[in-house]
Amino acid sequence: MPLKPKTIEKLYWTIGEMAEELGVNNSTIRFWEKEFGMSAARRTGKGDRLYTRKEIEQFKRIQQLVKEEGYTLNGARAQLRKGDETEGQPIMVEQLRERLLQMRRTLVALRTDLERG
Repeated sequence: MPLKPKTIEKLYWTIGEMAEELGVNNSTIRFWEKEFGMSAARRTGKGDRLYTRKEIEQFKRIQQLVKEEGYTLNGARAQLRKGDETEGQPIMVEQLRERLLQMRRTLVALRTDLERG
C-alpha cells in the first residue's frame, strides 16, 4: 500500500506572503495592524513580521468587513468586538440547556417520590 504524502503546514508567514494571499499591499497590512490594535507577536532577527494562520484569518475578516461589506474602520472594529463577545455563546446555551434538563429530571423525580409518599 502506498504511503500518504505528508502535508506540512507552515507555522509562520511573512508580511509579503500574507499580503499576497489577501491581495493587498504590505502597507495595508501595517495600517490595519495599527488601526485594529493588532501586532505580529513574532519577528525575525532582522525585525520582519511573522504571522500565524490565526492572525491571517483575523486579517481576512477585517478585509471582508472593510472591502467587501463596506464597513468603515470604526464599524469594522465594532463588528469584530461584537463577534468576540458572542463567540462562546453556543457552548453556553448548550450547557444551560443540559443543566435545565437535569433540573427538570430532578423535579420530576421529587414529585414522583412525594406522590408515593
